[in-house]
Amino acid sequence: MHPETETVLERRRMRRSLSRWRAAAIAAVALAIGAFVLGTEHLGDIAAPRQIARLSIEGTITEDRDQLALMKRLKEAKHVQGVIVFVNSPGGTTTGGEAIYEGLRDLAKEKPVVAQFGTVAASAGYIVGLGADHIVARGNTITGSIGVLAQWPEFSNLLDKLGVKVNEVKSGALKAAPGPFAPMTEDSKAVLEETIKDGFDWFVSLVRERRGIDPAGVKGLIEGRIFSGREALGHRLVDAIGGEAEARKWLEETKGVAKDLEVVDWKPQPSGGFGFFSSSSGGRGLLTTGARQLARLLGEEGGLGTVGLDGLVSVWQPSEK
Repeated sequence: MHPETETVLERRRMRRSLSRWRAAAIAAVALAIGAFVLGTEHLGDIAAPRQIARLSIEGTITEDRDQLALMKRLKEAKHVQGVIVFVNSPGGTTTGGEAIYEGLRDLAKEKPVVAQFGTVAASAGYIVGLGADHIVARGNTITGSIGVLAQWPEFSNLLDKLGVKVNEVKSGALKAAPGPFAPMTEDSKAVLEETIKDGFDWFVSLVRERRGIDPAGVKGLIEGRIFSGREALGHRLVDAIGGEAEARKWLEETKGVAKDLEVVDWKPQPSGGFGFFSSSSGGRGLLTTGARQLARLLGEEGGLGTVGLDGLVSVWQPSEK
């Protein structure tokens, strides 16, 4: 072959090779931009294999916007065939339980949802379980504790002994009442009791609607007692005894989810992140709001003692006494 011909052919090969590299570079840039805009989790949804999602609700339950956004993503994820909600929580704020419950009911419109209870799934933790279409609990899971409460310390006697007086000017007698600096009045007690009753009636109505039972017919239920998983099964508060294997079995045999699908943990992506450059591990934020006295009453070590909770709470915590 003539040297000039070889030179021409070599140049053509180089141009084709350069074109391929340019295309690859453009694709890589587009991928990076897509990851930056959509976030790594969204980008992974596009080509991810079919799977069962595991959504963990652990520790103190609050109204976590990242967690609620994750449930919406799960609803839209075509490759997710079913959802296992792992609950291991003594409860938290009543509104937090309400928000997750509503998120799960919305998710259940598109995906079969089963709850798996761990060591404890009480109060707002049980509210979360009611958002699933089927509940599996361990035989020794602590569950139940249906109810709503409000607690606060009252320092007025201590302040009198110390010679400390708290002055205040407020717009009405019920503003910021009851509070820690004066004894509770009958009027403020009546208002708080009405609010507690309203939240309690809502909680009981969820149990009646979702479990198909008369809560008043279960001894101790409306009084706020706890049950073991076996006791809860006998009272129809849960549907089965077991763990994740039993939850998967229900998805496969009742909802037609394919067998042998991988169970993949889905975790919230913290809001305010930068997509491609942010961590996909997520995490639970801690409230640092004003009712730290309540947190101290609930125990300094572990559990709810590390988190301040405002508003009505639905929690269960064993007494240290």
